[in-house]
Amino acid sequence: MLRVEGVEKSYPGAEGPVPVLRGVDLALARGETLALTGESGSGKSTLLHLTGGLETPDAGRILIGDENVGTLSDRGRARLRRETVGVIFQQFNLIPSLDVASNIAFQARLAGRHDPERTRELAEGLGLSPHLAKYPEQLSGGQQQRVAIARALAARPALVLADEPTGNLDETTAETVLAAMLTLVRESGAALLMVTHSDRLASAMERRLHLEKGVIA
Repeated sequence: MLRVEGVEKSYPGAEGPVPVLRGVDLALARGETLALTGESGSGKSTLLHLTGGLETPDAGRILIGDENVGTLSDRGRARLRRETVGVIFQQFNLIPSLDVASNIAFQARLAGRHDPERTRELAEGLGLSPHLAKYPEQLSGGQQQRVAIARALAARPALVLADEPTGNLDETTAETVLAAMLTLVRESGAALLMVTHSDRLASAMERRLHLEKGVIA
C-alpha cells in the first residue's frame, strides 16, 4: 500500500539547508498498522506530511499504490487525500460552524462517498452517537479527537496517517481513543501509519520503527 524509498528532506537554515530526513525507507501493507517513534525533531511529522502530499521530498520516492506522491500536481495530491488517504492531526482541525455529524461527513462528501449509515457506524463505534447535533466547542478534547478520527475514516481511505493523534489527551483517554480507532481501522481493512512518542501506544500496533536523526534506526 505504501512504499517510502530513499526519501530526503531539508529545510532552509541560517547557515544553509538543515537535513531532516536523510534517506528513509519503509513499507506498509494493506491492513497493516505501523507505529513510527522518535524524539522531537527526528523527522516523524515531516515524513507523515510528505506521505500525505502536504509537502514534497527533495529526493527519493513515496508510492501509495502505484502513484508517486512527489510527482503529483497540487490538484493530484488533493485528490489523493480526498480519495485514498485519511489524515488525523494532533490539532483536531474541526470546522466550528458544523455540527458533529456534518464534521464527520465533510471529507466523505468531498470524495463523493458520503454514506449516512457509515457516519452512524463511526459515531457509534467512537461513542459519539449522543453528540451528533453538538458543535465542536461543546465537546471535550477527547470527543473532538474522536470526531477527527471519524472524519478521516468516513470516506473509507485505503491508508490512514495519524500524527500524534492522542497527543493532547490524558493517558487513559488516549488509550480508549486509540483502541476505538484501531478497531475501526482494522474493520475497514485500511493501512495505518501512526506517529507517536508514547511507547505504550506504539505497542498496540503490529509493527514499530524508530526514526533517529532522520534515518530509521
